[in-house]
Amino acid sequence: MTLKVLTVDDSKTIRMIVKKAFKPFDCELFEAENGVEGLSTASREKPDLIVLDVTMPVMNGIEMLGKLKSEPSLKDIPVIMLTAESGKDNVIQILKMGVKDYIVKPFKGEQLIERTQKILKLEPRKKGEAGKDPATEYFTADGDIQILSLPEKITKPVILGVEESLQAKIKTMKNSNGKKFILDLRKIAEINVLSIKLLLSIIQQCQKANISVRVVGTPAVSEGLKGFQETSAIKVNNSIEEAKAAT
Repeated sequence: MTLKVLTVDDSKTIRMIVKKAFKPFDCELFEAENGVEGLSTASREKPDLIVLDVTMPVMNGIEMLGKLKSEPSLKDIPVIMLTAESGKDNVIQILKMGVKDYIVKPFKGEQLIERTQKILKLEPRKKGEAGKDPATEYFTADGDIQILSLPEKITKPVILGVEESLQAKIKTMKNSNGKKFILDLRKIAEINVLSIKLLLSIIQQCQKANISVRVVGTPAVSEGLKGFQETSAIKVNNSIEEAKAAT
């Protein structure tokens, strides 16, 4: 059975470490940047494990832990707390509140897996699942242009895989002076909240790197994007060649 793991940490680097640590195992990863988002995600997904940072904006880890323990449907979810060296004074408090374990940052993914295996049984991913590499499955290079072709169904594992590879692709483009990124949405069966979030994340990350994004899609994709305020003004090209030629 696929286990659900929720990481709540305002550091994208820490969330990436956690994600990579669990990648070899049959786990579905969820992320939140603060306690408020963490509680909302925990209530919705009912994860099998929460990896929770102590120090965060909006709502810190100790506050979130207290709310978890006061909620009957969430109080039994095992929690591993992450604390900085300077936050060791919090350890006694969080242990009294019922956390299963804690790790002092910085830490390695192997440490997290060791602690997790004392709490849950982790099953390796099936070979077919582990063999998929988003970097080669979805991304292709055409000269100095990077093309990302998204699959028919946008799932959370797809989003995690794409975002994990995206930073490396953007870095490569910056090093090679690549200035155009083409997002091919023609295979997508439905434009929904997940695909919109992924699209906006890709655009934002490319814009930060001064890389322009061109979108390719079907008429149905174009109509779907118009249905969301955040993407209603995006121009949709009919083909890769048209997107390449667009200025």
